[in-house]
Amino acid sequence: MLCKGAACGSDALMQNALVAVFPAPLADVELREMPLPELEPGGALLAVQCSEVCGTDVHLQQGRLAGVPYPLIPGHVTAGVLAAVRGELRDVDGQPLHEGDVVTFLDVHRTCHQCWYCLVAKASTRCPHRKVYGITYGAADGLCGGWASHLYLKPGTRVIRLGTASPREFLVGGCALPTALHGIERARIGIGDAVLVLGIGPVGLSLAILARAAGAGTVLAIGGPVARLPAARAVGIDDVLDFTIADAAQREQWVRERTQGRGADVVLEATGSPQAVVQAMRCARDAGRVVVVGQYTDHGDVPFNPHADLNKKHLEVLGCWGSDYGHFHRAVQVATHPRLAAPWRAMPVAEFLLRDVGQALAAVARGDVVKALVRP
Repeated sequence: MLCKGAACGSDALMQNALVAVFPAPLADVELREMPLPELEPGGALLAVQCSEVCGTDVHLQQGRLAGVPYPLIPGHVTAGVLAAVRGELRDVDGQPLHEGDVVTFLDVHRTCHQCWYCLVAKASTRCPHRKVYGITYGAADGLCGGWASHLYLKPGTRVIRLGTASPREFLVGGCALPTALHGIERARIGIGDAVLVLGIGPVGLSLAILARAAGAGTVLAIGGPVARLPAARAVGIDDVLDFTIADAAQREQWVRERTQGRGADVVLEATGSPQAVVQAMRCARDAGRVVVVGQYTDHGDVPFNPHADLNKKHLEVLGCWGSDYGHFHRAVQVATHPRLAAPWRAMPVAEFLLRDVGQALAAVARGDVVKALVRP
């Protein structure tokens, strides 16, 4: 039931939300109705305008992530209109947020900022208390996923006003954009560096765009399927290789031919394939840097030679897990900037209604689309 009283929105109506649910691993998506919640103080109800379907959602449906509380409402990065607010809700600048504001929110919730990881390691993405909308919040926790007509913003959720960007414009970058911002932060790209991106899905394309913005002189990419190659060129990648037409040795040679025989200064892995991590090390120059961004789910072990692939090359290899508020905040700044946002406008987008999310999920799994968005 929706909360009562003016504090919760004078236009709020008694109604149910329509949601898409993963009932269990490997099960088909189901459409269900759920009651709108009683809002807690500091909570809000978001009328969803746009969510996304990403590779993580495919892995969730396949049961590849540990600790997922099925049944689950997917959709971790979402935007819409504040339909109801109870009490005070402010942004990071201390400005009040009101019903009718167009917003998004940090999908990571309950980071404690008190534990050893938060305070000593300065690694808030490893906080053991963090929960994620659409991933580690299940349907039993309420309307906590964006594949829905409405989503409940729990007290303490970091809400961000979108300003000049529409929900659709922000969601073209979606979860890939803050993830890529974190990867670029870890990469420490220098002016004029040659950067190689492995993978040309949404994360890989965002990494390539941001690498250029960070000062890369040459941006190369290896990926597929072939239908994505035009998108890679459209966002400004200098040269792209279809990984299906070359073996590992040929790919390495292709990179060296474009980097004075040395290899890339920085390699950013965004494929999700364990073998690509070894490929990344072999495509990097001696004393170069590798950032592993794409290994969000466990696809198994892979062999490599610690002497030849890592130590003799004097490589710096960094992992990159998730994103925090700073990355999300900057993602909104990028999406609302007239020049910085331009490359994402060249990215092809397929839109699906909520009742067609099964089709959207299958299209993403096959690689038929570059970016898939869901509209309720």
